[in-house]
Amino acid sequence: MKKIDRETVQRILDAADIVDVVSDFVSLKKRGVNYVGLCPFHNERTPSFSVSRAKGICKCFSCGKGGSPVNFVMEHEQMTYYEALRYLAKKYNIEIREHEMTDAEREEATERESMLAVNDFALKHFEHNLTDTPDGRDIGLAYFRERGINDQMVQKFRLGYALDRNDDLLKAAQQKGFSEKFLIQTGLCSRSEKGQVYDRFRGRVIYPVFSISGRVVAFGGRTLRSDKSMAKYVNSPESLIYSKSHELYGLFQAKSAIMKRDKCILVEGYMDVISMHQVGVDNVVASSGTSLTDGQVRLLHRFTQNVTVIYDSDAAGIKASLRGIDMLLAEGLNIKVLLLPDGDDPDSFAQSHSATEVEEYIANNETDFIRFKTRILLKDAGDDPIARSRVITDIVNSIAVIPNPVTRGVYLQECSRMLDIDEKTLSLQLAKGIADAAEREQKAAQQRQARDQRAQEPTQPTTTTETNVSQPSPSQPAVVRPANKLRKPELVLAKYIVKYGLLQLDDVGCSVLEFIRNELENDGITFTDPICRRIYDDALQIQAEQWPADLAEKTQALEQERAAAIAEGQELIRSNGRDLADMQAKEKDLLELCDAKMAKASREFACMYLEDIFLSTPDDDERRLSTALAAERYQLSKGHTKYSYVETEEDRLPELLFRGVMELKHAILDSQISDLNTQMRQVAPEAQQDLMRQIFELYQLKAQFSKILGERIVNPR
Repeated sequence: MKKIDRETVQRILDAADIVDVVSDFVSLKKRGVNYVGLCPFHNERTPSFSVSRAKGICKCFSCGKGGSPVNFVMEHEQMTYYEALRYLAKKYNIEIREHEMTDAEREEATERESMLAVNDFALKHFEHNLTDTPDGRDIGLAYFRERGINDQMVQKFRLGYALDRNDDLLKAAQQKGFSEKFLIQTGLCSRSEKGQVYDRFRGRVIYPVFSISGRVVAFGGRTLRSDKSMAKYVNSPESLIYSKSHELYGLFQAKSAIMKRDKCILVEGYMDVISMHQVGVDNVVASSGTSLTDGQVRLLHRFTQNVTVIYDSDAAGIKASLRGIDMLLAEGLNIKVLLLPDGDDPDSFAQSHSATEVEEYIANNETDFIRFKTRILLKDAGDDPIARSRVITDIVNSIAVIPNPVTRGVYLQECSRMLDIDEKTLSLQLAKGIADAAEREQKAAQQRQARDQRAQEPTQPTTTTETNVSQPSPSQPAVVRPANKLRKPELVLAKYIVKYGLLQLDDVGCSVLEFIRNELENDGITFTDPICRRIYDDALQIQAEQWPADLAEKTQALEQERAAAIAEGQELIRSNGRDLADMQAKEKDLLELCDAKMAKASREFACMYLEDIFLSTPDDDERRLSTALAAERYQLSKGHTKYSYVETEEDRLPELLFRGVMELKHAILDSQISDLNTQMRQVAPEAQQDLMRQIFELYQLKAQFSKILGERIVNPR
């Protein structure tokens, strides 16, 4: 196994554009200098996911997830660091150079990587069977051609065939070194009650299921036999890499068209998607024959607000699928519904019509869900008043799940007109439906919160902080310092290191990192949080080894830009100047402007230097914490900043740094006092006098810090 070399990693990081990367998964809209969209990591209806091209990071201001392009791909696709790098290298056509991994690096290969690798092998194996074996061509490929599928679609959707043998894939995979364990975990193979391992998909045409990023996560297999005792379709089971409730068939192939047209067409099966794509209607996805799920609905919402659901003329199937419409409405989507002519499904309809005819039929026949649901349900209710009452309640309850009150009101008026029922009467039922939905959501939220609280376990290791204050003697009981008291102030200092570490503070005469180091070393303080400590140590190493050369190179480039700007400006001044005095005044202004621009660019480079490194480091813990620290939690409204200058964190940096250091020292004193009080209860009375003296000294020192910090001082009794 090989590892990507350092130069290639840097080329990938330099090429990856955060807006470009996130846009592959989320529909973004420009808002000011940034972009916003619906967060892909949690369910939301109002965009809170912000992407900054200038900073090269993304951040959700609700759930807190985000980061650099590498971190985003890792989080979204559940990839390892090097998997994400390979994904980005492929996206930007960067050739990967590798070296052999050490034993330690090889051990880091995850179970997920192995499962994806065996799926990738199976995909190529099934494709080879379809086109390069006699059975594949005569059975599998013949079936697709009989269904009207051309070679281009076979390649686009990576269709395949599993030979009708018990162990064809099993043997081929084992010969390539793949473990039987991962063949079973992915569902490519199964184990019988007698312990025999066999191919799951044997004798079936294969439909691969891809994640949004194009990784094959599952397969669907259709039998070509007429044996009624055999299941028509067999699908991959749920696994570490595949959750069917969070995947939509064809979304990888359709996502660009969906965003371009700002509309998605939702159908039911594999062939429906493929035939629609073949005719040229390529913004089509399928729920793969399963009922629509919340995860799939949220997935759609990330790409568009507009969804058209296509049904065939099977009345029973339509009624069973109406719940899916309510889920789409609850997500705040604009829903249209289309009923195909009798005897047609999307597959057959696309096969018998041109792209223009299909699109015209959709445009002319799609209708809003109120008209559709009313027509479908009232048809069976007839003149039975009880049945009609149930139908009306059902329709109003669908309106109740719509989050936008204006949209709800419009639909209620339409419902009142169509059903010839007083709008006030419907409003009462609507209010009840909204209250019921809110109660259900509240209960669900409470259950989720309870599960999250049960799942939370303390993960912070406890260590001892070294200070210049007297320490207990070795004969005294060992005391473990509660690291949680120190973690908050340590995180504050770690944030300043990540965001501003190499920025020079003119008032102090050193960089932010040097200020923190001097303050900590003077009092013998070390970070107790292991991740903060690694960030601090790595920052010091980067400052010593990488920073001087990179700063010199950047300074040289900025000086060249400054010289070019001055020369260009002077030429313009000389050609347009009125007299010598005017030219001299303008040249002075030009020099001041160019100097200010260079100083600003140099300052921005220093600010972003460590942040860029830590947001893309292979150390998972450092990268995640740095991402959280680098992103601002709050943004000022346009109205707040339009007419006044608002002092930024950077403006107040010297003051904030000093306060941050003092708060850490204050917290350390609190911890030491707590330690000594604990020891007081554990030692003999004759040993308590010395401990009391130490506690009194610490309280005096703490009082000084409290005075500086402006906190209330409580004297010990």
